Amino acid sequence: MNPDWQPRVLREVLAASVAARGAHDALVTDSARLSWTELQAKALEAARALHALGVKPGDHIGILMGNNVAWVTLFFGAAMIGAVSVPVNTRFKASELAFCLKQADVSVLFMAERFLNIDFLAFLREVEPAVDHALPGRALPLLRQVVVMGDAVPAGALAMGDFLALAARSDNAAFAAACAGVTTAAPLLMQFTSGTTAYPKGVLLTHHNMLRNAWSSGSRMGVTAYDRYFNCRPFYHVAGTTLSLLVALTFGATLVTLPTFEAGEALKLMDQERCTLTSGNDTLFQMMMSHADFDPAKLHLRGGWAAAGPATMRRIIDLMGMRGVCAAYGLSECSPNVVINDHRDAEELRVNGRALPHDGVFVRIADPLTNAPLAAGSQGEIQVRGWNVMQGYYKNDEANARVFTADGWLRTGDLGTLDGDGRMAMVGRLKDVFRVGGENVAPAEVEEVLLGHAAVATAQVVGVPDARLGEVPAAYVTLKAGMSAAEDELIAWCKARCANFRVPRYLRIVADFEAIGMTGSGKVQKVKLREHALRELGLST
Repeated sequence: MNPDWQPRVLREVLAASVAARGAHDALVTDSARLSWTELQAKALEAARALHALGVKPGDHIGILMGNNVAWVTLFFGAAMIGAVSVPVNTRFKASELAFCLKQADVSVLFMAERFLNIDFLAFLREVEPAVDHALPGRALPLLRQVVVMGDAVPAGALAMGDFLALAARSDNAAFAAACAGVTTAAPLLMQFTSGTTAYPKGVLLTHHNMLRNAWSSGSRMGVTAYDRYFNCRPFYHVAGTTLSLLVALTFGATLVTLPTFEAGEALKLMDQERCTLTSGNDTLFQMMMSHADFDPAKLHLRGGWAAAGPATMRRIIDLMGMRGVCAAYGLSECSPNVVINDHRDAEELRVNGRALPHDGVFVRIADPLTNAPLAAGSQGEIQVRGWNVMQGYYKNDEANARVFTADGWLRTGDLGTLDGDGRMAMVGRLKDVFRVGGENVAPAEVEEVLLGHAAVATAQVVGVPDARLGEVPAAYVTLKAGMSAAEDELIAWCKARCANFRVPRYLRIVADFEAIGMTGSGKVQKVKLREHALRELGLST
């Protein structure tokens, strides 16, 4: 829609798309269809209601629900008045929800009563019992309001309809002043991401970070206002917000989405809506292409992006007809995209994931121990600096000190190469984090849960290959002297306490780790542990 990037806040980008595409489809879900004019009206209603509720610029609002109209309008509405949205992973269990709300200083939480047969209200009651009486409570003293979408609304919460009715009470002058005060440097989103510590970290991203990333990525993909973009990703992922929702917003394209990804339903909706673009990681594409209902004749795709290896990229082009698909690499800390092909790049470059950074974004390959830059063609840590890099981790000075080098580069923890033309290719991960069906899993997160069991002395977790999900957790534990526990019992313990993608697929009880491999300082060598797991479990890379 715009030949050059023009720094703007979300409210201004939305207004431009409304002016250009007002009557056309903006958002299509499994149960709703909104034009750009209708979407703006709903976002304004949410913004006014938030303002009447007393939400101020810089306040943090949590959103816990599947992909739907409410999610989008709350996100847009919060952005209008300078509030920061905190997407909450719908796969979190109670303890994870508690950590997220407390660490992010969430003051207002919007939530579905239930989603995917998960009782979110039960989790919230476990976390903050005061929701059944009056907020704030003792567990989460900064959480002053909860708004529930559903029939069961606790005594200390508001129904969504009652919340929206507050819009009529918003003071026009004060509301206009709040909107006018939002700058491109203002935080827009706090994205929780797993790292090498036991708990996720809140990545702070501004209007400029995310909207410029959406514009730059969409420009490389060749997105136009006439595209219909099917979103596979949850909005609680920055790939869902920036690289789907905000790409569509920036170019005036139609976004088509489902509450959650299911391969058969995705294929059906893409056909019905004649979608021209889609995107996602290798697992999502593999699930669609292997589904019983997969029929290339029912697809109308021309492009999009994929974070996938050459074999999957080749199949995406040949089977799904996405001749212009672009390879992409990024991470939450970079808004998220760092490099992405131009859709006009040679097919060989796109299949092999060799892409250029965005203008104004710089990538170097460095020695992960010394941070010294390496020569072209060398493998090393991918390090990034530029306008897409986060403002930092919220309330986590220690993590910020670790992730930035002394000369200001972001350490990604990923392994990659740069060729002589400046094209980057990701090779693998330096850090221990592994991906389960697109979800980042830090071993320490699972280890922490296992260590909560009375019989567990030590716990070590690695990612091992899985044909459907890419990788799954494998856990090795030792037991305390005189204590006993069965492997199935420990897996059940994890299932009750953490998101399902973090639950070990395999678990083995061992006497010690000496024979497997330990450092002189007493740390288990994860590389050797993974090799041991592959042999013992009969898995191949």
